[in-house]
Amino acid sequence: MGIIEETTKLMLDFSKIAKIAEKCKDVIPVAVQNADTKEVILVAYTNEQAMKESFEKRKLILWSTSRNQHWFKGETSGETFDLLEAYVNCEQNSLLYIVRPCRGGICHTKNEKGEPRNCYYRRINLDTCELEFVDK
Repeated sequence: MGIIEETTKLMLDFSKIAKIAEKCKDVIPVAVQNADTKEVILVAYTNEQAMKESFEKRKLILWSTSRNQHWFKGETSGETFDLLEAYVNCEQNSLLYIVRPCRGGICHTKNEKGEPRNCYYRRINLDTCELEFVDK
């Protein structure tokens, strides 16, 4: 895990989309929402093949833009997700997946207790732009 995952300093990657466009053609963003809590737990990417496989298997399968390969979410960690529903936006350039965790969290990071968590575990202090952990 890198420093960016554990810092309280805001270090946004505003060039992420440009980096993706350079190496990963034919992908769209996917917002992933927990069916039970309604939390948005992840924003990731998919391509047509990953989307079709996800629909067929009813599992969360995405496209890893950092590894440039299919990403069966939780394959190595055991934190897998059942795909319950999928929605498309009006311009048909992004998706919303409604999922149910089979075990725990979604993020590759863990809180201080060693528990898996969702990817949105830091709140931005609007006055200072410092990050505050919300799941200690």
